Amino acid sequence: MKDATSREVWDEFVKSHPEANFLQSWDFYEFHIKRGKKVVRRLAYDKDEIVGAYAGVVETAKRGKYMAIAGGPILDWQDKKLVSEVFSDIRDQGKKAGCVFVRVRPQLELSDKSLKLMNDLGLKRAPMYLSVEFAGILDLTKPEEEILAGASQGFRRKLRKAMKNEIEITAETNDEAITEFCRLEKLHAERQKYVAFSGDFLRKQYEAFRENNEVIIYTARKDGETLAQNFMIFYGPEASYHYGVSSELGTKYSAAPLLHMEAMKEARKRGCIRYNLWGIVEPDEVNHRFYGVSEFKRSFGCEELRYTPAHDMILKPLAYQKTKIVETARKKIRHV
Repeated sequence: MKDATSREVWDEFVKSHPEANFLQSWDFYEFHIKRGKKVVRRLAYDKDEIVGAYAGVVETAKRGKYMAIAGGPILDWQDKKLVSEVFSDIRDQGKKAGCVFVRVRPQLELSDKSLKLMNDLGLKRAPMYLSVEFAGILDLTKPEEEILAGASQGFRRKLRKAMKNEIEITAETNDEAITEFCRLEKLHAERQKYVAFSGDFLRKQYEAFRENNEVIIYTARKDGETLAQNFMIFYGPEASYHYGVSSELGTKYSAAPLLHMEAMKEARKRGCIRYNLWGIVEPDEVNHRFYGVSEFKRSFGCEELRYTPAHDMILKPLAYQKTKIVETARKKIRHV
């Protein structure tokens, strides 16, 4: 295997796989580099042909250094020899970086077979998630009318209400859009009682994806007042609802459905076949902090996709025990 050096070569391979999304995009790791992180990008070859790829970011925590590989590796999971070769390389790169463990959340649908594969590779179920493991997906090969027919009555009612409210929807990629998003996200976090991302974190991510026309911020306004915004990423076969924020007025005027309908139109223009609403929780998890937003996403009539959950490749067993204890406790405290 070799280090990847070309964005064009990398993205051409990753985008050719229908399960891929921005988590293994070149620009997502440019974002991590801008944050001062060490990044690993590796390609597997069969003679001169690329047959596998994975990208990971090395994170430094008090409990020890680790590498996170979200949404990867990208490869033919039926090719046992290739899978073994790639995971052997992951182990080598993790050791080289001085990691206690490597956390992998593969872009692989959950099944008994996928769990057995993780076990056969010597990986253990991680005590904490890595990126989304349970997502709401809309099939963009269906026309808009069919998607709306599959949505709940409540969703269609909110959409009709929003359309009557004379709400203006804009699609922007300028600096002002991310500045407004950061401002609104801070207010949204205060209202919903969660820890907001830093402005620097959001801005660097936005700039990394904007470099190659992969991000749009959709904004809903009424009478010059910002109601809601969606931070959308378009990469290969998938459009991803990455972040969403709203004001109290946004809830009153039901602005959110309009933002999604506009983003879906753009996704179709770009040839995306999926609209990923991202994380949802089980319908009976009524005390989960993401229950409300999950019910909103379900109102679209989305299919529910379960990825194989995060697994850890343990490189330093004694040091890893500290991670397991800390993260198990943290998961309970955060109710995630």
